[in-house]
Amino acid sequence: MKKQRPVNLDLTTISFPAPALASILHRVTGVAMFFALVFVIWAWAVSLSSAEGFEQVKLVLQSFIAKFIAWGTITVLLYHMLGGIRHLIMDMGHWEELKSGKTSAVVTIVLWIVLAVLAGVWLWF
Repeated sequence: MKKQRPVNLDLTTISFPAPALASILHRVTGVAMFFALVFVIWAWAVSLSSAEGFEQVKLVLQSFIAKFIAWGTITVLLYHMLGGIRHLIMDMGHWEELKSGKTSAVVTIVLWIVLAVLAGVWLWF
């Protein structure tokens, strides 16, 4: 039996609700943190290898690209932590209703944006 259902493959026309965006962002930031570990582990390994390695990492971290990568890593970690806390609270039975779930998702995203801006200010100034 063939089902005649409409198929919309253009994702730009779909309006996701805030809880869906929060959940998708939590998954995306988890994957991004995995790839950011390459930068973090490299910096950690080189900086702990010797005094010269530490100076090399300090020098590299003064470039714009390295600061941007560090900012991205920090913001990804911040959102994943906020989203994880939100999911833990939901696992305890809170914020499961439509209205409270939407409110918690919006608060999580707004708080993440504020913290990302503050992290950028802290990192670049």
